[in-house]
Amino acid sequence: MAMEPIVHTIFEPKTCSWQYVVACPKEKEAAIIDPVLDFQPSLFRITTESADALIDCALSHGYTVKMLLETHAHGDHLSASYYIQQTLWSRGQPHAQICIGENITVVQAYVSHKYRIPKEEIDDAFNHLFQSDEVFSLGDVRCTALHLPGHTPDHMGYQIGSNVFTGDTMFHPDIGSGRCDFPGGDARKLFRSMKRLLELPPETKLYTGHDYPPSNESTARQATPYVTVGEQQQNNKHVKDSTEGAFVQWRNARDEVMPEPELVHQAMQVNVRGGKMPRKSHHGKAYMLYLIEVPSTLIC
Repeated sequence: MAMEPIVHTIFEPKTCSWQYVVACPKEKEAAIIDPVLDFQPSLFRITTESADALIDCALSHGYTVKMLLETHAHGDHLSASYYIQQTLWSRGQPHAQICIGENITVVQAYVSHKYRIPKEEIDDAFNHLFQSDEVFSLGDVRCTALHLPGHTPDHMGYQIGSNVFTGDTMFHPDIGSGRCDFPGGDARKLFRSMKRLLELPPETKLYTGHDYPPSNESTARQATPYVTVGEQQQNNKHVKDSTEGAFVQWRNARDEVMPEPELVHQAMQVNVRGGKMPRKSHHGKAYMLYLIEVPSTLIC
């Protein structure tokens, strides 16, 4: 029987993000998926409580963190991958690889042009770029990197044992799907990526990148890290009864009126750098101001 991982789920409520520590129960090798830096826009302060909780989870269970897996360059929160990598290194752990899909180069090209990011701050920002369907392992647990474009062109999912960490490709049935209006986003590709997930065995657990529980008292529920493929097939409100054409038409119309994510400008600048802060302002414009509140381990 194939080895199944241990999955620790940690919810970050300000950005409604799910973060995961996933480990081989035998070899204790682990990955951290989509870690979040805490950012207060009103104070322009970055802190690390959420990231430190992930580190504490890994170390308290005796795990060696082998990888920091990003599903994509997020537009709604700052990545804590670089901070966690450096902090674990300072505590005697091996150098964990910061990993993302190979199409991050498409996103980096757009973002670096828009914000005038120097090439040297983009080159080698990530330690490994996954190809589509690339196989890797965490100890004795078999893993596959799944290219799931649509929300963004670089978007990946990670199949670890019988679990898939879907990022922003597919949300819970009452929420449906992620937006597709980021540069390189494509509603048609998103529909096909969602259908690819729905072709997996019905008992497969799909762990989401976010959850936004309804606030209406009649439908209120707790934030939930996963539902099964079978539940998505039956109940996902955006794809269960929709054709590709109808979904594309609806998704594009919906995205035209979606508000811009609050942290998108800060997030994209940090996330295409693999979680590092800018070294300095560019052409006299300081797009990211790092004050004393920013931990020194975030400065590249």
